[in-house]
Amino acid sequence: MSKEDIINEIKQHFNFNENTKFSQYYFGITDDINRRLFTEHNVDKEHDYWIYRTANSKACAQEIEEYFLGLGMDGDTGGGNDNTTKVYCYKKNAHTKP
Repeated sequence: MSKEDIINEIKQHFNFNENTKFSQYYFGITDDINRRLFTEHNVDKEHDYWIYRTANSKACAQEIEEYFLGLGMDGDTGGGNDNTTKVYCYKKNAHTKP
């Protein structure tokens, strides 16, 4: 998917608007969504609010990550390998881990 398509889908999924507190969300990139999102971040697949999409390339995934981190989401840049094309976002809860 293209950068613009992914950004728009994520915004629509969470219904982001001018009142959104972006610091309540975490954004990252990975090559293994199940490991990263559900094991390492402890996101509850059934009850938490999350999304992931696959970008066209690692560079595209990094640009999307930088966009959402620039809005004030929690997360960090610089991770991954050449297969890191999945971008993900979740609303943080007491049980999730950054």
